[in-house]
Amino acid sequence: MSQAKKPLPLWADIILIPIINILMALTVAGIIIYLIGENPFEAMKIMIYGAFGYDEAIGYTLYYATNFIFTGLAVAIAFHAALFNIGGEGQAYIGGLGVAILLLALDQYLPFWVLLPLAILASMIFGALWAAIPAYLQAYRGSHIVITTIMFNFIAANLMVYLLVNVFIVPGSMIPESRTFADNAWLPFMHEMFGWVGINISSSPLNLSFAIAIIVSILIWIFIWHTRWGYAIRAVGFSESAAHYAGISNKKIIMMTMLISGALAGMTGINEIMGVQHKLLLDFVAGYGFTGIAVALMGRNHPVGIILASILFGALYQGGAELTFDMPNISREMVTAIQGLIILFSGALAYMSRPWLEKLFGLFGSINKKIEVG
Repeated sequence: MSQAKKPLPLWADIILIPIINILMALTVAGIIIYLIGENPFEAMKIMIYGAFGYDEAIGYTLYYATNFIFTGLAVAIAFHAALFNIGGEGQAYIGGLGVAILLLALDQYLPFWVLLPLAILASMIFGALWAAIPAYLQAYRGSHIVITTIMFNFIAANLMVYLLVNVFIVPGSMIPESRTFADNAWLPFMHEMFGWVGINISSSPLNLSFAIAIIVSILIWIFIWHTRWGYAIRAVGFSESAAHYAGISNKKIIMMTMLISGALAGMTGINEIMGVQHKLLLDFVAGYGFTGIAVALMGRNHPVGIILASILFGALYQGGAELTFDMPNISREMVTAIQGLIILFSGALAYMSRPWLEKLFGLFGSINKKIEVG
């Protein structure tokens, strides 16, 4: 008789399976690196050191991770309602536009402690509004959310080109970007904040928005698992018909979930526009919205998992840059391929290891039961 499967404990689903998927992806990547004539173990050593080996590297890793936390949370909360929001790229773009408009208008008049909450609110409102139209089309017109959010990514990109070339460009300049914000509209960098308490670390783009991302992750955890609205979102995600029978308005849940999702993606603009670039410019999103999909899948749509997955992808970005510098045979495209393998194993093949893990846990459960009976 075949061994009965046993449901995996929560820790195995959130932590063990992603680790196994990562190891499988790295194994395949190691084989590819070996085939092109490089030492995969040396390559891994360089990547790890390049991502975590010194304080500047850690700063860059966490800077990238900040964007992934925002976009990963945006994708995750939509997933909980069985919605696939693939428009994080456009929502993050428009969220950054909201931050820039606010700061360009008010940076000469208001202090930092007033500008920061207003900028956060602007990023959330603009991101939510950009998600509102696809949400309405899904809830009230039956248009598929995947199609409409993809379309809105392209609309956002073209809208930003028009605005930067015709509206926000500095008069007389040929570069499509706005003026630089006043100093009081800049988020403090982490090396500056550590310097305030006498700790000297190397400069990096890491700034206060990383702490904001962690706080937002905690709030999303409370919202999804400890409020009635979060319960309603998860109920619709499990079964729309059952949720409707229980008196939950599916249309309202779709609208609410997508508004929150868009607001979270829009907060990427806080890190990029207010924290690093200090002006509005083209292509500042740089694919963070799409990577957020992989982050949410790897993190099992849980804030803790998303934070860990975001740090992993941040390490891949930063460590990959070091790898291409130290090993010329490994191009930037090769690093992108390694990232793609991790996305593949964490996304499309996410549950490939689940069947044998369930059998293994079932076997251990049977052995423990026999020991207890004996």
